[in-house]
Amino acid sequence: MGEPIDAAALEEVVRFTSELIRIDTTNHGGGDGNEREAAEYAAERLAEVGIEAQILEKAPNRSNVVARIEGSDPDADALLVHGHLDVVPAEAADWSVHPFSGEIRDGMLWGRGAIDMKSMNAMVLATVRAWARAGVKPRRPIVLAFTADEEASAEYGAGYLAEAHPDLFEGCTEGVSESGGFTFHGGNGLRLYPIAAGERGTAWLRLSASGTAGHGSKANPDNAVGKLAAAVARIDAYEWPLRLTPTVRAALTELAVVCGVEADLDDPELRNISGLLAKLGPAAQLVASTLRNSANPTVLRAGYKVNVIPEHAYAEVDGRVLPGGEAEFEATMDALCGPDVRWEYQHRTQPLAAPVDSPAFAAMRAAVRKFDPEGHPVPFCMSGGTDAKQFAQLGITGYGFAPLGQTAELGYGRLAHGVDERVPVDGLHFGLRVLDDFLRNA
Repeated sequence: MGEPIDAAALEEVVRFTSELIRIDTTNHGGGDGNEREAAEYAAERLAEVGIEAQILEKAPNRSNVVARIEGSDPDADALLVHGHLDVVPAEAADWSVHPFSGEIRDGMLWGRGAIDMKSMNAMVLATVRAWARAGVKPRRPIVLAFTADEEASAEYGAGYLAEAHPDLFEGCTEGVSESGGFTFHGGNGLRLYPIAAGERGTAWLRLSASGTAGHGSKANPDNAVGKLAAAVARIDAYEWPLRLTPTVRAALTELAVVCGVEADLDDPELRNISGLLAKLGPAAQLVASTLRNSANPTVLRAGYKVNVIPEHAYAEVDGRVLPGGEAEFEATMDALCGPDVRWEYQHRTQPLAAPVDSPAFAAMRAAVRKFDPEGHPVPFCMSGGTDAKQFAQLGITGYGFAPLGQTAELGYGRLAHGVDERVPVDGLHFGLRVLDDFLRNA
């Protein structure tokens, strides 16, 4: 097939990213968000080239966009390409530029969502518009989904779409979205391109303790705050055991080869992992957070006056669970909380794993290598999660592949959700070319 990525597409991916950033889609959680204007923007860009899109909402202004593009192979399974429209909050006073300016300065495009993930949404729009101009069809049918509420519970976004509109995703066997395909600089000029083939599950917990209310000056052996604080301290201090999932094992194996070090992963006690991570240098960051389950206390609530012992105390914990680690996680939380503290799920999603030997994964590798022959695409498992968890309910295998060129100075992980989020303009161009090649040939 011909090359549809023309000068117009290169200009559009930058302009679309900037214009999407200027639409403030901050998700404050608890149902407080508004993606309507961004959804209308995406639908209008598709309609301009004859692609019909639907805007779907579970609640007013919590908007999702879905469209389907037919492929050239009538027997091929469909591919889902999804990106969320919402962003996390940003405090303008902390930034070098206004976070919703979409400003271009010194070859960089700045703003909240530049990485996570309005740039990917812009790449998708620019890619399919270029196909329409060139009369190009992808091999597989492609379903596009631009979603609301990913930065909270996905209740108004992918979760709603999977539950209320599963027919729109009929035939989709695989999906791609954020958190993969970006340049990761491993030191000494080594360029890695991690492609996500797994996600830890989300286990947001609410802890509660009850005791006897009373005067702060009186002895009180039944203090809810003390009980809760002890449990929170145990959770914070606990060292979860190492567990190598197939995806993380594959990541360590490939990273060792690329970095030129030996990796003995057959030791059942994994006593050599620390040494291996040290030899991997910066590349160890790609696996360090996915070697075990985790539980981090994040919120404490108790009391209303210094001289009053409250009857109840509460905490919230951000738990993350490896594939296959659910039973261990629950048993551990029971033990750490003990008999005096009750825990329950506040929000829960399943861990995911995807094969790294699939044709789709091979096509992602090939697309990266085509535009960076010296780069090294490698599998990895995300420490957090994405909308892929919601679409997995429909039997769709999810990968993280939102290609993006990044400089060594910037760093993907540091800027996503961070201050002064920005991307290189030429990195957007690189990502656009890689994504186009993958989507047409997957």
